[in-house]
Amino acid sequence: MTQVTCFAPAKINLTLHVTGQRADGYHLLDSMVVFADAGDQITFDPAPAMSIGVTGPFAKGVPVDARNLLWKAAALAGVTGHITVVKNLPHGAGIGGGSSDAGALLRALGSRDSGLTLGADVPVCRIARAARMSGIGEQVVPLETVPELHAVLVNPGVHLPTPQVFKKLTQKTNAPMPSVLPTWGAARDLRTWLSTQRNDLQAPAMAQAHEIAEVINVLSKEDGQELVRMSGSGATCFALFNDAQRAGNAAARILAEHPAWWVKACVLS
Repeated sequence: MTQVTCFAPAKINLTLHVTGQRADGYHLLDSMVVFADAGDQITFDPAPAMSIGVTGPFAKGVPVDARNLLWKAAALAGVTGHITVVKNLPHGAGIGGGSSDAGALLRALGSRDSGLTLGADVPVCRIARAARMSGIGEQVVPLETVPELHAVLVNPGVHLPTPQVFKKLTQKTNAPMPSVLPTWGAARDLRTWLSTQRNDLQAPAMAQAHEIAEVINVLSKEDGQELVRMSGSGATCFALFNDAQRAGNAAARILAEHPAWWVKACVLS
């Protein structure tokens, strides 16, 4: 086996409907997931023993032992080696983080395991393309007709644990997305449809972290934005624009006014 490199893109939940809760405590979801052209870079070098090295702007606090999902993904694939990750994405931010890293490595190593045992987001991150994710994350159906979306991602530097957000969700049984999703001929059609959907975790997340409301307020004031929503369990939020220039201009303005925030203009697909 030779060296393997892969890209782990940010995962964005354009919708996130919580439709129930199983007796074992796992929540049932119905979510439309897309991926950004921004993410972590991973290199795997075969070696007799496992080890991890982390660099990048968000390296601090990332475990370099068996707690890391990359370590677990390699073990699941039945290989050992040295893993190097350039951590460009904030962790605990509702955009995949470790799940995307694990999914990317499973894919690069040729493993057929979905990675569900590593986390609910790993199966969809393993395919890293627009998809409908449902159940507890084990049902992943790729979507073929999803137009590219220009977006700005913003994280205010708040680490919001997912279990904590679910615990604050008072209504656990909510309507799913339509059983058959529309066919979107253009990005504008998709943005319009998304405005009729929701993220059921946004309200409980905002109740715990006032910074999320601030981010949503800032994004909502940007010229040309057509939809603002939180991704996943937070605290990263996104705004959708109709072209790259408007998204780039908005990102530059927001970063200038809030230099401590993580701000990224990107394309979602």
